[in-house]
Amino acid sequence: MSNISQSTFSWELFSKAPVVGIVRGLRPDDISQILPIYREAGLTTIEITMNTDGAESIIQDALTSNSEGLNIGAGTVCTLDDLDKALKAGAQFIVTPIVNKKVIKACVKRGIPIFPGAFTPSEIYTAWSLGASMVKIYPATSLGPDYVKDIKAPLNQLKLMPTGGISLDNMETYFKAGADGLGIGSHLFDKKLIKEKNWSGLKEHFQKFVERMNFAVSAIM
Repeated sequence: MSNISQSTFSWELFSKAPVVGIVRGLRPDDISQILPIYREAGLTTIEITMNTDGAESIIQDALTSNSEGLNIGAGTVCTLDDLDKALKAGAQFIVTPIVNKKVIKACVKRGIPIFPGAFTPSEIYTAWSLGASMVKIYPATSLGPDYVKDIKAPLNQLKLMPTGGISLDNMETYFKAGADGLGIGSHLFDKKLIKEKNWSGLKEHFQKFVERMNFAVSAIM
C-alpha cells in the first residue's frame, strides 16, 4: 500500500462542530455517498474504525475524494501495528478505545492528534498526562453526563469527549456537563436510512444533530 502524504487535522474545523462521527462496519460505496452529505449537513470530523472491512482503503479514498472541509481519522486503534496502518493510509487523527502508552506517545511525537479511550479518573488523567489531545470517556453509556461534570470539577484543564450511547436526546446534557466534544456512532449513522440509501433523509438526520449541537454550544458560551 502506498504511503499517502499526511494532511493536517484542522482544530478550526473541529471547533465548528465538536462531534466525531464513528463509522463502523459500513460498506465502502455507502461511505463514499455519506461523506459529502456529512459535510453538507455541517459536520466536520469523522473516524473510520480499523475493524471495518477495508478500513485503510476507505481512509485513503476518503482523503483523495472528500478531504475538503473534513477531518478524516482512524478509530479502534489498539496497537502500534494498527497505528502504522492508519497513518500509512493518511489518517489525520487517531482514536483508541483504551489507554496504550506507546500509541499515545507515538502520536504525540509525530504531532498527530490522539483521542484515547479511558474510563476511570486515573485512566483519564494518565491519558491526558501522556499528551492526549482530548480524552475519550468510553464507554460513557453507563456513566452519564454527571460523570463528565464530576471529573471536570477537580480536573478542569482536561478536554473530554464522551463516547458511547450519545444520541440526539442526550447530547445537549453532555455539552452542558462540560464535554469538549462528543463521539457518536450508531445514533448518528442511522442504519435504516443507509440501508434504504435514503440520502436526503440521512442529511436531514445529520442536520438535526447539528442544530441540537449548535443550540447546546451557544447556550453554554
